[in-house]
Amino acid sequence: MRKSDAEFTRFEHEGWERVADKYDSVWSSLTRQFIPHLINTIGVSTGMSVLDVACGPGYVSAAVKKLGANPTGIDFSRKMVAIARSMFPEATFREGDAQQSPFTDASFDRVLMNFGLLHLSQPEKACAEAFRVLRPGGKFGFTIWAEPHENPGGKVVNDAIEAHGDLNVEMPEGPSKFLYADRQECRKILDRDGFDGESMIFETRLVEWNVPTPRYLFEAERDAGVRTAGLLARQSSDK
Repeated sequence: MRKSDAEFTRFEHEGWERVADKYDSVWSSLTRQFIPHLINTIGVSTGMSVLDVACGPGYVSAAVKKLGANPTGIDFSRKMVAIARSMFPEATFREGDAQQSPFTDASFDRVLMNFGLLHLSQPEKACAEAFRVLRPGGKFGFTIWAEPHENPGGKVVNDAIEAHGDLNVEMPEGPSKFLYADRQECRKILDRDGFDGESMIFETRLVEWNVPTPRYLFEAERDAGVRTAGLLARQSSDK
């Protein structure tokens, strides 16, 4: 692993360990809204073995369990895994690296990843690992955030930071937040990782997120995020 990749991985890991206990109260009302779209699009059904990568508090695993599938969730954060086990004891969770999956080839019918891909230093490795552990005919489904022009909530925070923040502070270098947001580029990347890019389903979904105060978007990123929180923490006091 390159030094820059190791630094970003450490940054993300430390960040999620720090805010794991805040995720459910801050982000779940937003990120859980996308799970039905994800599992319906990828076609999860009774009896399937499903790998929930970057499982966080275990929402995807819980959702597919209700459908009669057999989920296994992995996350690199020990605290997240502990929370998932506590919230959903009927599912299986373990520590694991999305970029070096602990599972053997052709172990799963479906691999799912809800907003975890771009928290990795090498997301293309996670895609390649998803391909490796899928059985023939299996499917990989993931969600990412849309670019600001398609993401009103994200645009509010992005515009504020660009207008008032210092974007040149020293940060661990990670993948672009919008690496997979372009349909054609996403297709090319998945082709390189072993998938049939022509079979890709690429959809943009807009949901409503009701927040208690106008400041909530900013406070959520600052107090319960990682990458944006790191950028905000590195601002000078006169910003």
